[in-house]
Amino acid sequence: MTSLSVGIQLHPQATTIDEMRRTWRTVDEMGADSIWTWDHFFPLYGEPDAEHFEGWTLLSVMAADTSNAKLGMLVTGNNYRNPELLADMARTLDHVSGGRMYLGVGSGWFERDYDEYGYEFGTAGGRLRQLGDDLPRMKARIAKLNPAPVGDLPILIGGAGEKVTLRLVAEYADAWNTFGPPEHFAAKSKILDEWCAKSDRDPSEIERTVAVGADDVHDIERYVEAGASHVIVMVGSPFDLSPLESLIAQRDTINS
Repeated sequence: MTSLSVGIQLHPQATTIDEMRRTWRTVDEMGADSIWTWDHFFPLYGEPDAEHFEGWTLLSVMAADTSNAKLGMLVTGNNYRNPELLADMARTLDHVSGGRMYLGVGSGWFERDYDEYGYEFGTAGGRLRQLGDDLPRMKARIAKLNPAPVGDLPILIGGAGEKVTLRLVAEYADAWNTFGPPEHFAAKSKILDEWCAKSDRDPSEIERTVAVGADDVHDIERYVEAGASHVIVMVGSPFDLSPLESLIAQRDTINS
């Protein structure tokens, strides 16, 4: 049986750099398996013009501030950066962190990010096609970089689209993330297995991660039974870490 991992996504809105740094240091000391933030330029809920910070810059500080947990973006907006540059950024932070980075990426969806920062929003289909074009470029660049990553630098793809996104996961990803509830996760995970069969890919090679709300951390075995091996709780400021404490306790019981 695959052991369960647990993590936390810290939302970089309506907060300060000092608060975020205190929080991820505390999370690292608590024994979380992973720490994540998001790749947006404006808040996704609450006051639309509240304080907000850029995600990859935060990851660079997180990589230097922590020692144990794996780190990543849940997930990078693919259109915001050249794919070769993104691969190099992730590889560089993999060295800073001592081999603890994920390269998390998705096709992008938050229109305000695109409009205010001058990116072409286009269509959902167009953004997915671009992701499909860019993933092999990322993998090729990682293979060429000198020095190579310290760790495995797994590529994680976020999303649940059954026709394209899950096919891309089967073809290119080492890990996959989507949201709860367990029934949703289980259904999408089954479709991913079907794409793996069509792609001649061993489905057990893909880590199954699920992002859940702070009110959905009870009885995490529901997600384990649905096929998840990594549960990530999403929290905003002020950062209440009690849901993570619950996840860690449940993880230790399940893995014992």
